[in-house]
Amino acid sequence: MAEMEWIKLLSPHRLGSQLPGKITPERSPFQRDFDRIIFSGSFRRLQDKTQVFPLAQNDYVRTRLTHSLETSSIARSLGTAAGVFICREFDTGGAHPSDIGAAVAAAALAHDIGNPPLGHAGEEAIRYWFTDTAEGKKLHESMTPAEIADISRYDGNAQGFRIMSRLEMPDNYGGMQITCATLGTFAKYPGNSLSDWKKCGFFQQEAELFSEVAEYCGMIEKTPGTWCRHPLSFLLEAADDIAYLTVDFEDASRLGMIDYSCLEELYLNIIDSPRSSEYVKQLATKERKAEFLRAQAIGVLVRAAADCFIAHHDELMRGEFNASLTELIPQAPLLKNIRERSVRDIYNHRSVAEVVGAGFELVQGMLDIFIPCVNEMALECAGKTKASYRSRRVSALLPVLHYPRPDEVDSTYSRLLRVLDYVSGMTDRYAVNLYQKLKGISL
Repeated sequence: MAEMEWIKLLSPHRLGSQLPGKITPERSPFQRDFDRIIFSGSFRRLQDKTQVFPLAQNDYVRTRLTHSLETSSIARSLGTAAGVFICREFDTGGAHPSDIGAAVAAAALAHDIGNPPLGHAGEEAIRYWFTDTAEGKKLHESMTPAEIADISRYDGNAQGFRIMSRLEMPDNYGGMQITCATLGTFAKYPGNSLSDWKKCGFFQQEAELFSEVAEYCGMIEKTPGTWCRHPLSFLLEAADDIAYLTVDFEDASRLGMIDYSCLEELYLNIIDSPRSSEYVKQLATKERKAEFLRAQAIGVLVRAAADCFIAHHDELMRGEFNASLTELIPQAPLLKNIRERSVRDIYNHRSVAEVVGAGFELVQGMLDIFIPCVNEMALECAGKTKASYRSRRVSALLPVLHYPRPDEVDSTYSRLLRVLDYVSGMTDRYAVNLYQKLKGISL
């Protein structure tokens, strides 16, 4: 039975680099990953991308940026806790528990970096436009089945890998040249769009790059183009679950979507501490109470998820573990209750649904405008026809798309990806403002 090894899983090799990677005590390579991500333009734009409440007027609620920072903080705790066990029991090539915490924290920092504007509605709008509109379906004729699958199953996870491995620092092979350990941890769905993973983990253009990551990490290949998950990706997933389940509930309580008494009851059941129950009574406001309870609940959930990871370690290393850690911890029924309440009272709330619905139409409208124009420009570059006045003017608004690269002139797929790179990189407000200008709503 094949089994992964920590000395490979913690590979400090930088994707695309010719230099040997090594773990040094003065500054962990995974801390450098964290720094490269946090200073990137793609990460910075998360400050104005939707977490739950699109275009919120309230300055308290989280954006994708604050959610990513909070998830990264939880991930560091989870990785370090698991790292104590890993470094004690296995050869890690000189890595310390803090290095493992840093790798999971860096991957968590980037886990939403590929999300388009206006949340998951943006992803769904892209998929719908390509598979269900006449303009989108027409493009299938000039694409391979694998290329069609990439856009039909378009996902922020694959876009995130593309950003780190190609779009940021594009002059480098491997883009940001993040370590393979961090990129392996980032990949919740390590397979192409034709695989049986629930979501697409990377696009065909990045298949070779991901294969390099998997090889250096010693990830188990299930079928061509599909691997078992890196064990640390389960800690990233748990950090994301813990962050959004606790924090979204807190934000909703602030906005009056969830009654504070409901939050207090659920969080106290997770914490299960008489001392905490007494202490929270002394706090003056509901806001302070909610903050205290959220912090306590996160601490309990982190310890439980780390213990669960250690308990299932051998299955993880054989690629046989297929559950979420948060589904197996003792607090799982309480988290399920929070998730169900969140779906009912938060994610389907009218104020959220209205803006999400508008976002769906906005992203589709962007594609209706950009893609025909870029295709016309490509035909002109190939000497086949002259682009219309409209296509010239719209393309001129988008310098990154104005003149197709040589490899894109005859590739519908490459042009599509570059339009999606542009649209997905927009912040919520930039997307709204640009769309209004293009449609003549505001000038």
